[in-house]
Amino acid sequence: MISPADSLLKYENPVLVRESSDTKSPKGRPLRVSPQPADSAPVPPPPKPKAGSSEAIQQQNQQILNDILPPREWIEGNQLWVQQVSSVPCTRADVINLEELLDKMLQQRQARQTGICPVRWELYSQCFDELIRQVTINCAERGMLLLRVRDQIQMTIAAYQTLYESSVAFRIRKALQAEEGKVDMEKRILDLEDDNKALRKKLNEQRTKCDEVEKREVEKRQVEEEKYRREIQLLQRTNEQLKVTFSYQQTKFTSS
Repeated sequence: MISPADSLLKYENPVLVRESSDTKSPKGRPLRVSPQPADSAPVPPPPKPKAGSSEAIQQQNQQILNDILPPREWIEGNQLWVQQVSSVPCTRADVINLEELLDKMLQQRQARQTGICPVRWELYSQCFDELIRQVTINCAERGMLLLRVRDQIQMTIAAYQTLYESSVAFRIRKALQAEEGKVDMEKRILDLEDDNKALRKKLNEQRTKCDEVEKREVEKRQVEEEKYRREIQLLQRTNEQLKVTFSYQQTKFTSS
């Protein structure tokens, strides 16, 4: 018989319930029944004990434990096996052994001591279920109250997990959007750099043309200045000659 994985929660010996007609999976596949969720219907209060044999009290305790901690089932070949939670009262030695077994399994499964660790969470959940089992055997009401505490803790952790997953998805979505915006921004930067280069090239061309125009204008002005200077010199020589001629004629006229 292939038994399911070891658990800190104490179970009775497995019992063969029936032969299964499902022959699709020849290998045994454990099917552990999970405890009731926090939002499910509450566990009915245990019936008041009646005077009777110890066997009837044990069956009553077993029924209460099955309501709080459902039995686990698995199929091996064509056989359906069921294993119920143990209803045997615990002793001080059992609690000490539970603590030692918890530490041993934490080391064997290499659970992390800090941070988020699914292995550590699973083992401590099993340990808490075992404590609920031990308390329920002595006081069913106290066990159901601990069950409410456990379900509330699980619901709170599930809410935090959902919030964490949502925040991670939101962060990834924002990162993708930022990456897309980064690509667009890089493309825009390249386009602006190309435009800047084109404008600088055009500016250099205009400056070259401006320098050439200024150079031509300077040369033209120098040529015109030289031309005007020669004309002025010519006019000055002509004026001097006219003055000399006029003076000569005036002197000749006076002497005559």
